[in-house]
Amino acid sequence: MADLEVKDLKCHYNTDTSVVPAVDGISLSLEAGEIVGVIGESGSGKTTLGLSIMRLLDGLASVSGTIVYKGTDITHLPEPEIDRIRWKDIAIVFQNNLDILNPVMTVGKQVVEPLLKHEEIPVREAQARCADLFRTVGLDPVWMDAYPHQLSGGMRQRVLLAMALSCDPKLLILDEVTSALDAFTRKEIRDLLIDLQKKNGYSMILISHDLSFVSSLASRMIVLYAGRVVESGPTVDIINAPRHPYTRGLVHSTPDIFVYKDLWGIPGESASEDGHAGCPFSRRCTQPIEICRTSPPRLQSCGDGREVACHRGGIATLLRADAVHFRYPLPGRKTLHAVNGVDMDVCEGEVLAIVGQTASGKSTLAHILAGILRPESGEVRFMDGAVHSGNNGHRFGGIQIVFQDPFSSTSNRFTVLDAVREPFDINRIGTAAERLDMTREALKLVRLPPTDEFLGKYCGALSGGQRQRVALARAMIMKPRLLIADEITSALDVSTAANVLRLLKGLQNRRGFAMIYISHDLSLTLKIADRIAVMDAGRIIEIGNAHEVMLHPRDDRTKRLIGTRVGHCCHDHKPVGMAGRLQTRVSDCGDE
Repeated sequence: MADLEVKDLKCHYNTDTSVVPAVDGISLSLEAGEIVGVIGESGSGKTTLGLSIMRLLDGLASVSGTIVYKGTDITHLPEPEIDRIRWKDIAIVFQNNLDILNPVMTVGKQVVEPLLKHEEIPVREAQARCADLFRTVGLDPVWMDAYPHQLSGGMRQRVLLAMALSCDPKLLILDEVTSALDAFTRKEIRDLLIDLQKKNGYSMILISHDLSFVSSLASRMIVLYAGRVVESGPTVDIINAPRHPYTRGLVHSTPDIFVYKDLWGIPGESASEDGHAGCPFSRRCTQPIEICRTSPPRLQSCGDGREVACHRGGIATLLRADAVHFRYPLPGRKTLHAVNGVDMDVCEGEVLAIVGQTASGKSTLAHILAGILRPESGEVRFMDGAVHSGNNGHRFGGIQIVFQDPFSSTSNRFTVLDAVREPFDINRIGTAAERLDMTREALKLVRLPPTDEFLGKYCGALSGGQRQRVALARAMIMKPRLLIADEITSALDVSTAANVLRLLKGLQNRRGFAMIYISHDLSLTLKIADRIAVMDAGRIIEIGNAHEVMLHPRDDRTKRLIGTRVGHCCHDHKPVGMAGRLQTRVSDCGDE
């Protein structure tokens, strides 16, 4: 039996005008000696969950559900009985140490207080034990006579930890214990918690928005959004392969996890108390369907000890290629097997980079996936429909491609208006006025002037960067669900390439479309890609998490490709990988 069992816990705050569901049906269990992380953005219900378990919200909120600790239902225990459990069995370390600690009492007296109340020991013995607790948490007992304002933030956090440990509890709830702390102190607190857990076998619930800190301690993780569990499972699996779009957004927003990748937060604001009927994440999600707007999803098992709350079963597959072959005819009845039995998929909202040296088959595969070339055999399916018998390139929400050379993909004889509006003209979409308005909006999207003067310019009069952004605007005007970018920066200078790439990734992040990024530049792919597929001689020889593929390649050909980077780099040292190391690695600057 688990030490702690929480079932269908709901906690609603009553305001003058509304009821705020801070915790909305959360269930969790905690085994003896286990460390479970609870993560989420501010307002996700993390702190309310901890306070509810401690029964500190009585009278402040409406609480329902059950909380069972070591076989005893403590949900509705009278205050005198629950007070005997607090500190002696379950203790909490609060996040706002200056708010929690009494400014007119010495910190020693504040640690002694629960000892006198719950242990009923003489003052002298309590003071001696307090000194031992200070040593345990790495503080000199001389600080017992100090006031809270005389201590640093890290020292105050240790005082709160000493207070929580004072009555030797079995379960510790730690609420944002490293927020606002510097990296060095953060690492010290982390190491201290590991030592305490090893020596005393504490069970812990780590509540934090600091994903890297939690991932370095917790064996299991629970992800909260708007008071609900959206994903749970083993920490390593959640970090390396998140199943929920929200979890993926949190992972990509954490600098310590993928240290080479640019940071891109989750667009939009977190759910508020506006009574939204459907999935609370649907307005920020990259893959919503109709039911997401009307019905909240249930948390369901998806195998391997993992659960996800999503009407689509988690991050869904958008495009899939199965056993795709393509040959180019050569003189003398010879053929070039450009794509040789490729199997791959692209998920909703992700960036998949396809890398390889020249003539590896990257561009040919891109053209097949876009529906421009028909494969000799095999099939490509997009949103459950066949790519090569559909109209995915001729409708909104389909597939668009931006080609490698902006000078050949946009005609010199076209004005900017002609080039960007071309998909509407070909597919007879909208009136002339509507086409003009949508063209202006597309130009704004790629940061080009929507003026009459610029619209009237011929593409031949534009710079390479402007011309590539015109090509990007032409693709974006169809609001694609999947964008294929084929070597779009290879013909540009480094500064222009950086601007175009950052613009493209920003659009992808805000609009939520999936992207296939074709490149031979490994450094660029590490900046933007979620996954990397390595091609060689028409085959995909390796595919996986971008950092794992680049930092720990398995195939010798991938290793050779990575080894082709030339020039000085400030990171010319052996990098630390993620796989299998999350529970032993400290993900911060103090660990170098």
